[in-house]
Amino acid sequence: MSWLNRVRNALPFVAKRDTPDNLWHKCRSCSQMVFVKEWQDNLSVCPRCGHHDRIGASARFDQLFDDGIYKRIESPSVPDDPLKFRDSKKYAERLKAARTNTGDRDAFTNAHGRIGGRDAVIGVQDFAFMGGSMGVAVGAAFVMGVETAIKRRSPFIAITAAGGARMQEGILSLMQMPRATVALQRLKRARLPYIVILTDPTTGGVTASYAMLGDIQIAEPKALIGFAGQRVIENTIREKLPEGFQRAEYLLDHGIIDMVVERKALADTLARVIDYLAPAKAA
Repeated sequence: MSWLNRVRNALPFVAKRDTPDNLWHKCRSCSQMVFVKEWQDNLSVCPRCGHHDRIGASARFDQLFDDGIYKRIESPSVPDDPLKFRDSKKYAERLKAARTNTGDRDAFTNAHGRIGGRDAVIGVQDFAFMGGSMGVAVGAAFVMGVETAIKRRSPFIAITAAGGARMQEGILSLMQMPRATVALQRLKRARLPYIVILTDPTTGGVTASYAMLGDIQIAEPKALIGFAGQRVIENTIREKLPEGFQRAEYLLDHGIIDMVVERKALADTLARVIDYLAPAKAA
């Protein structure tokens, strides 16, 4: 045995501790490493650059409803694979994988609770479920959210995040655009507010329908919002698009949305908007 090994074996070296793999989060925008706890405490917003990460329905409900208290609204049952569609995989297999990964039945989930002491219904579109794509299930859940708001005489708040219509459901997915629009007309006739929170990304048929029909349009900072992609537009018009085109701040500057609000201020902003659009009746 060499002298180096004898010395090393004689010293009271501390055993190497196992370090969990989930201590750090890498920001998708600035690439900085942030403690997961710090990132979560900051509502999944990077404390270095302010990038707002995509989050699901449960996190939205916890952040927006008073004291995180709410009740989920069961969505209607619809056929899973009406067209028996298959590309590189069966559509049924893609649905099964998305349900396993997210724990949700489909991409749109409703719940009701209180915001600033006022009853409200919130519908959340989760990009983690097949890119938040809009199919028959999403359309049915959206309509259910609107109908629940009408029954409860409450505002309806839609939080959008989608790549557009779900290609695996063909024309049936496109039919959800007028279906949602008709439901919103009923909400309007009931004189109840419809508030939209646009998150990253909100594109395609969702933008062309219920995402842009709100009485108040709110967006999270730097959210991508548009119909067609930037490259498609540039190739069509043969021009270079402006810096920041289709980002929330650009849309605000051009009067397409009403405000850009950081996630930490969303609950308070919603409470003020609800009080403005639907003042509480005097006792």
